[in-house]
Amino acid sequence: MTSARTGPGRGGVKGARRPQVRLPALEEFGGVELEPDGDYDGLEFRERDLAGQEGGGARFMDCALRGCALDGTGLRHARFLDSVLAGVTGVGTDLAESTLRDVELTEARLGGTQLHGAVLERVLVRGGKIDYLNLRQARLKDVVFEGCLLVEPDFGGARLERVEFVDCALRSADFTAATLKDTDLRGATELSVSGGVDRLSGAVISTGQLMDLAPVFAAALGVRVED
Repeated sequence: MTSARTGPGRGGVKGARRPQVRLPALEEFGGVELEPDGDYDGLEFRERDLAGQEGGGARFMDCALRGCALDGTGLRHARFLDSVLAGVTGVGTDLAESTLRDVELTEARLGGTQLHGAVLERVLVRGGKIDYLNLRQARLKDVVFEGCLLVEPDFGGARLERVEFVDCALRSADFTAATLKDTDLRGATELSVSGGVDRLSGAVISTGQLMDLAPVFAAALGVRVED
């Protein structure tokens, strides 16, 4: 596996390094359920119903989860390394304090996913829809959200470095107490901020986005705008 950099970015913003996951020949997962602290290497989980199972502390290395159901799946403290999650679905998936490094998450449909306190490094989230994504206190470095819909994502207290939003709709995002560095929001097709607009220092937005966010900035500064 190697990582690719998108380049220095526009306007002096450092571009995120994208993962380039090259999976080996995979074996089908032959187990019945996930196990806490399990060690999974070079396995494919295809259209498995993993709802409600407990895999906290498990390690997934060179793995692929394709079309799996993750409703209420417990994956706290899990590690996903050099892996692909494609077409996964689920509500309330618990990935709190987990590690995702060199991971591609594509065409997911998730709701209420818990990633608070997690570490995401060289992660690509492409396509799909994620509602109420909890990234509070998480650390994101070299993360790209591309062509996806994020509804009310919570970045409260998170640290974002070299994070890009490309052709991505970002609705009612909360950046309260977040720290941003080289975060490029210009590619977002839709951008609305419900909290923490004062924490956007370190981010880059477009002129059009500035106009859209003007009422939010004014409210944060206590400025009253009247005709």
